[in-house]
Amino acid sequence: MEDSTLDGWIDRYVDFLRMRHYSERTIATYRRSLRLLAAGLAARVGTEKDVAPADVTTGALYDHLAAVSEERHLSPRTLNRIVCSYSSFFRYLVAQGAVDANPVDRIERPKVGRTGVKCLKHGQVSRLLRSIENPRERLIVRLIYATGVRVSELCAMRIEAVDLDDGVIRVTGKGNKERIVFLDDATADAIDEFVGDRTSGPLFVGYGGRPISTRTVQLLFKRCAPEGVTPHTIRHSYASELYRRSRNLRVVQENRGHTSIKTTEVYLHTDLEERREVYRRHFPLSAGSDGEA
Repeated sequence: MEDSTLDGWIDRYVDFLRMRHYSERTIATYRRSLRLLAAGLAARVGTEKDVAPADVTTGALYDHLAAVSEERHLSPRTLNRIVCSYSSFFRYLVAQGAVDANPVDRIERPKVGRTGVKCLKHGQVSRLLRSIENPRERLIVRLIYATGVRVSELCAMRIEAVDLDDGVIRVTGKGNKERIVFLDDATADAIDEFVGDRTSGPLFVGYGGRPISTRTVQLLFKRCAPEGVTPHTIRHSYASELYRRSRNLRVVQENRGHTSIKTTEVYLHTDLEERREVYRRHFPLSAGSDGEA
């Protein structure tokens, strides 16, 4: 192959990610991590020329990751993301026949502590909505909670994609994949009143007639929501509440636009009240006994 260096393969891998409709932000993150790898390995062997993929060993990767982690004071979570990007890249190289095996497979991943997803209860979201006086701003927050859409998806919504008769909106998500999200009657009525006589164009109009920006929505939350509550918090709250009431993880996955159900499994946590009720009903000491069988 004309350019069989690591740098050459990185360029082809980036093209591959674009073909798979990865977001530019994700592509930029992968490219940055892989360029760091290429530069680090070249420096390690003391050459100005890039090394070949077949020359990359598990040991060399361990040394590189240790040096990068120490130099940049990386958290385990960040380091784990870098390792994942390397693994994805070398899986691609295996599929292309550039290497025989993935050297990242033998690397022990950094342990990352599980962090709970921050959610609000339904009553808390309802109180937040009642506290927002501006109808447009209240509808923005309500629509995120009612549908579970991402901020970017909300900003890109167009009137033509809203079907109030059926109570649905066609949403274009990551990778230009379209999905249907559902509206409750009250949210549909609020959209109907907000849209008025308009029949086309952005649902939420921003500067110069363009769609509202994600930055505008983020500033809205800073101004109107309690500290630490972001659009992502409301999106999580939607998923948590829907799963708590339905116990249907597949529906939560599809409504939120997750490609893999693994991404949605964070909502499998048991509701605190349910746990308390099970404890009180079944645990011997909680029932007032002396604990003997």
